[in-house]
Amino acid sequence: MALVCIMARLPLATKVHKRNMASRNMMTTIVIIYYYVWLIIRLAYRKRKEDENKEIRNEQLHQLISDSDTPVLVSFRWTEECSTSCVKFLKTLVGTQNMPLEEIVAQFSYTLSQHLKNRTIGNLFYQSIETVSRQFNLCLLAVLKLHHLLHKTPEPIPEDSVDETWKYLKNCLQALDGTHIKVTVPARLKERYRSRKADIVTNVIGVCAPDMQFIYIRSFIYYLAGRVLLMTVVCLEMLFQGQMGCESPKANFVLATHIWCYYLVDAGYTNPYRGQQNHLGGWTAQNPPHSAEEYFNMRHARARNIVERCFGRLKGRWAILTAPSYFPIKTQC
Repeated sequence: MALVCIMARLPLATKVHKRNMASRNMMTTIVIIYYYVWLIIRLAYRKRKEDENKEIRNEQLHQLISDSDTPVLVSFRWTEECSTSCVKFLKTLVGTQNMPLEEIVAQFSYTLSQHLKNRTIGNLFYQSIETVSRQFNLCLLAVLKLHHLLHKTPEPIPEDSVDETWKYLKNCLQALDGTHIKVTVPARLKERYRSRKADIVTNVIGVCAPDMQFIYIRSFIYYLAGRVLLMTVVCLEMLFQGQMGCESPKANFVLATHIWCYYLVDAGYTNPYRGQQNHLGGWTAQNPPHSAEEYFNMRHARARNIVERCFGRLKGRWAILTAPSYFPIKTQC
């Protein structure tokens, strides 16, 4: 007797379910293939765009740094040779795949010299704002670590000096003065930084050598900037850092009146004679000094003027010092 196997037909609902599953699997496969094709095209486009931006950045940098030093001085405020030396000194800073060290230094100096926002620098060099900000802060920290190379060691004026300005000031440890730099601070801190002219500023104290090199520089909150207090702080700091330039610790700690070493300061301190003319503009060929005190003040003012010239050149070279910057107060000071 033959056995006959008869398969039962699948229910209609099962057939519909299988058909839907097959269609769903096919659609999923198509979507995955489409996504991978899109991803490959996207990555290829992004790579090509990065190469184009890198080429544009190189061309832009080449236009700013030409064969002549004049455009470099105008744009970056230093020569190409100086830029190369700076790159060599920045050993703690390394470039990235998309931004070499030379470009990082160029963006840093361009920001300081032209007083530009990170957004403007990003548009100019085809970089994101986050990248520009991050590399600027890293470069700033690396430059601050060069203070031992950039600050000159002070040397008292020797007894046999023949310089017409300084030969009358034996054992002088150079000139000290302060200037105001406008800053941007939160509203809750503005009163602490408000000057007598109602400007929001920080007080910067600097000590300069006769060759217009800075020996010491530091910023202070304006409301703490009592002149004698700042002078004391500066002397103490330079004493404990071993930067005073004298052999004896007793000779190091001076407040502009010691017999061995002293600083030249303006009428806000006690050096120039009180009640006598002490500004250079007050003496001319037709109006020479009329007393020994005025003559001392004139010689004193001529030598002390070096620090004012240093601050003037510094502000003239770096535009970021002439107006409130776009950086936080911690970065500014």
